[in-house]
Amino acid sequence: MTRYRLAIFDFDGTLADSLPWFRASFHDMVARFNLTPVPDEEMEGLRGLTARELMARLNVSTWQLPAIVNDMRKRKLAAASEISLFNGVPALLTDLQRVGIKTAIVSSDSEASVRQGLGPATSLITRFDCGAALFGKHWKFRRVARKLGVKPSETICIGDEIRDIEAAKAAGMDSGAVAWGYALPIALQAAGPTHLFNSIEEMMQRLTIKK
Repeated sequence: MTRYRLAIFDFDGTLADSLPWFRASFHDMVARFNLTPVPDEEMEGLRGLTARELMARLNVSTWQLPAIVNDMRKRKLAAASEISLFNGVPALLTDLQRVGIKTAIVSSDSEASVRQGLGPATSLITRFDCGAALFGKHWKFRRVARKLGVKPSETICIGDEIRDIEAAKAAGMDSGAVAWGYALPIALQAAGPTHLFNSIEEMMQRLTIKK
């Protein structure tokens, strides 16, 4: 039997290459909500910040956050057809299904956007729980595992942001951080994930290790 029975994935930056879209949309979002501008030469440095640090850098107030998230979800859905999955993702999901590891997606994005981005690979996902609050993923992690009858100790949550690692810890689950998404690998490593994956091939090897 494999070490994990359930792998819960983030979508943007983890399975889908949406960082270029985010970068293209960022300055317009800042202007629309009258946030603190970020010069182009400082953009890369944002990838080393936690979500709360980023909010402080942009001067995002708590009351603004829901409107910003909803606006970005709408924009993302409109652009979903332009965003591709990372190479190897469909094969990864197929292999996980083959060895008996259930897969789920918990994302701050809308389910409609995620399904459109997955395309035919949608059929390989066991469960969706999307529209997560920026800091509320751990509740959804627990709910997904409970609905699928899997213990937290048999679950790994995989994402590309520090908050994904924090949410997995809060849910009592292992965490996997991918080095190809939004946050810089050095920032992810400092957050203490159970695994830091440098490639999809490496992820597949580690997820299918026997107990």
